[in-house]
Parts: sequence; structure tokens; C-alpha cells
Amino acid sequence: MSKSPVGATTPKVAVKAAAKVAAAPSAKAKPTARKPVAAAKPAAPTPAKAAAAPIGKPPKAKLKLVRDSFTMPQSDFELIDVLKQRAMNFRHAVKKSELLRAGLQVLAALPDVQLEKALARITPLKTGRPKKAG
Repeated sequence: MSKSPVGATTPKVAVKAAAKVAAAPSAKAKPTARKPVAAAKPAAPTPAKAAAAPIGKPPKAKLKLVRDSFTMPQSDFELIDVLKQRAMNFRHAVKKSELLRAGLQVLAALPDVQLEKALARITPLKTGRPKKAG
């Protein structure tokens, strides 16, 4: 195998470089006339509107997943198993994360007054990991 001389390019690299040069705008190019943009663009959805999206319709774009951990009382953790069993009664196997996501969707759909009442029923917990027993 012989090495190519310094500065020589392979055909693929040369084609890519030529495409970049062709795509780059010329400094002497005159700006083209632009069409006026419609003034009434729909506003980007606010977090409240985005959260009120219909339940059960997954978004079409690929979701970025986030991994997190948290602490909850044993009684709330046991509720997950109760809800999983209830879902099995109508033949729907569900994961913990799916239950938590469904709960968030339901909370997001509540009016502020009902959300405030639901949050008032929750006992605040100390932050951080619980100490290991033993």
C-alpha cells in the first residue's frame, strides 16, 4: 500500500468539499426578496397547554428519556402494586413508570384549585436518600 501525498484528497472528500463551496453563499451575492411572514403565527404551546394534551396519544417525535430517582413512603409505594393489579383487571399490564406518567397527566389536567387540594393532602418528605436499615 502506498500512502497518498500530503494535500491529496480522495474523490469522496473532494466531492464533499466542492458541495460545501457550492452551498456557501457568496459575499457578492445580492439578497433575494423575501416574502412577508404572516403576522399571526400560532404561539408555541406553554407548559400548561402542553401538559393538557390528550391522554393516550403519544407524541410523534422521538422522546428524550430522563432517568431519575426519588423517595416515597411505603404506603404510596404499595399503591403502585394496587393500581397495577387494577389495570390487570381490564387486561392492561402496566409498569411503575407508566402509572407515574399517567398520574402526572391527570394532575396536569386538574384546575388549579383541585391541584392545590391534592398537593395539600401529601405529607412533605425530607430530601435525600433514606438511611439504610441495619
